[in-house]
Amino acid sequence: MNQTQSVARPIPPGTTGIPGVLVGHGTYRQALTGCTVVLLPAAGPYNVFATGGAVSTRQVSALVPNHSLPVADALMVAGGSAFGLDSTGGALSWLEQHGRGIRVGSMQVPSVPSAAVFDLFVGDGTVRPDQDLGRLACEDAKDSGIAEGRVGAGTGATVGKALGLARAAWGGVGMAGVELAGGVVVTAVAVVNAFGNVHDPLTGAFVSGAVADDGAPADAGELVMAGLMATRLKALSNTTIGLVVTNGALDNAGCSRAATLSGQALANCIRPCQTMVDGDAVFVASAGDREVEPHQVGVAGSLALSRAIIRAVTEGVRDGPPSPGAMTEAEDE
Repeated sequence: MNQTQSVARPIPPGTTGIPGVLVGHGTYRQALTGCTVVLLPAAGPYNVFATGGAVSTRQVSALVPNHSLPVADALMVAGGSAFGLDSTGGALSWLEQHGRGIRVGSMQVPSVPSAAVFDLFVGDGTVRPDQDLGRLACEDAKDSGIAEGRVGAGTGATVGKALGLARAAWGGVGMAGVELAGGVVVTAVAVVNAFGNVHDPLTGAFVSGAVADDGAPADAGELVMAGLMATRLKALSNTTIGLVVTNGALDNAGCSRAATLSGQALANCIRPCQTMVDGDAVFVASAGDREVEPHQVGVAGSLALSRAIIRAVTEGVRDGPPSPGAMTEAEDE
């Protein structure tokens, strides 16, 4: 094979590329918060690689060894920190109404593993994603024409907070996917609300994040090595979440390995990541029956998630003002 020719073909932006996999957003625009859901065509195996020191989750059975409910009907990310996880209830209700979930007696109980990002210092922190917004996200879900940038869980997301919110940049939601041989598709949704700066994974060039007084990019890694975290550790206000879905057939163990490999995208793009003030986590779900090996999905997932992270911050900037610097930096009060 020509060494310059990749075996991973990009799928069109804003599409899932997998039949029955839908992505939707619920947004409280004035409050600058929201939630994002990935609906799966049927309950399927999933797993999570949770590496941040401030992970906030709901109904993530994969974190409990030998749990009796090892599948997911959908995955969700919500703003509003732990409060925003209430939006998961709306997704559960919507799925139940559509006949989804494990039958328990006369009832159906869906599974919606969810994670939260902390955006309470941006916009109106008293308004959080709730059940109504979770249902709206499900109703909005589609397989193409999916919005990116400052929408859904990325509405109030910011990146590069080593110098505080006033010197940060907008984050957001991004999507990217690749198709491998045999029609195996791996699609990633990234919600980027990181402490660290975002860099191009190929060149290392600064893409977005903290800027100094003179407008030049601030090296977050250098600041951390100089002792920054001794004063900033209280600010548990950052999270990058990756939701990776494939039409390849994986079991829970395979999803676990693929999630670990997909999680390399965070280190490739965000400097630093996986800190005690980040709630970083990467989910991988299987939503198909294509023959595939977990490492294929994991490496492709890392590629797709890296691209999704870059799209999240570049699309977020395009959404324009107000800038994070105009917000009240409550975290320093």
